[in-house]
Amino acid sequence: MENFRLKVFRVVAHHLNFSRAAEELLLTQPAVTQQIRALEDEYGVSLFDRSGGRIALTSSGQALLPYANQLKEISDEARDAVIAASGRLGGQLSLGASQTIGQYLLPALVAGFLRENPRVSVSARSGNTDAILEALVERTIQLALIEGPALRKDIHVDPFMEDHMVLVVPASHEWADQDLDLDCLKHAPLLMREFGSGSRRVVENALADAGLSKKATNIKMELDSTEGLLSAVEAGLGVAFVSRWAVRNQLALGTLKLARVRALKLSRMLSVAYPVGPEPTGNVSAFRNFLLAHASDVAPRMTGSGTRSKRS
Repeated sequence: MENFRLKVFRVVAHHLNFSRAAEELLLTQPAVTQQIRALEDEYGVSLFDRSGGRIALTSSGQALLPYANQLKEISDEARDAVIAASGRLGGQLSLGASQTIGQYLLPALVAGFLRENPRVSVSARSGNTDAILEALVERTIQLALIEGPALRKDIHVDPFMEDHMVLVVPASHEWADQDLDLDCLKHAPLLMREFGSGSRRVVENALADAGLSKKATNIKMELDSTEGLLSAVEAGLGVAFVSRWAVRNQLALGTLKLARVRALKLSRMLSVAYPVGPEPTGNVSAFRNFLLAHASDVAPRMTGSGTRSKRS
């Protein structure tokens, strides 16, 4: 239903790369170029600046892009309304998830939803919490699944599942399977996620609430993924706080162990977010309601070690 030339324009504008746009659209690069030139001829203006070995939107392209995005939204809403009128869900659902949710929980959540709604086609992307919320506000995704507090007023947030973060150490570490005082963390080499990560905010807030300031910790290294944290801990570079979901396999294999810190509360709520405004409808509403009602039922089961970590 979406105007094809505007769809091509929108995808090229998103990637600012004709080759990547061609891959997403399942077209050849010359075909993409032809559609853009036809659209530029139709409007009588240049939409992209191709000088200097790079691609950028011209002022005319920047003016057109919001309308192209709006037309896609209207087209999606129309399709969803027609399908919903038949009593069945179908069509597209675009999700974004912060990294821990995207890697360890989202596949099981989507699988549970699709068992009930097999006609829906899901696309998903991941990033840290700030990046995913920005994508949500820019309407490049329809729903965001995030961890940690959402520091924005232009989105609505519904908690759907409780999560617990745990302190992981190398298997041979002196802290393995031990109960620790908070002061032990003052000099320990601490590995942390990057700024903008919901997990980092949860850890920093919990430490501050327990009386340990950022300045009192020894942050040895920052990494942009939870897998990076776990690999760094296994390599003996330090200790790290991660979601209990992330460390299930390492605990089962015995490559990492848990340490429990007294008086440190590291529980958090995982939440589903959508822009402030009208209530979600169609696929968006259905997936949100599925999370609120069934997320805990379809989430991966914790191993014995993972269940034990819940007390930390």
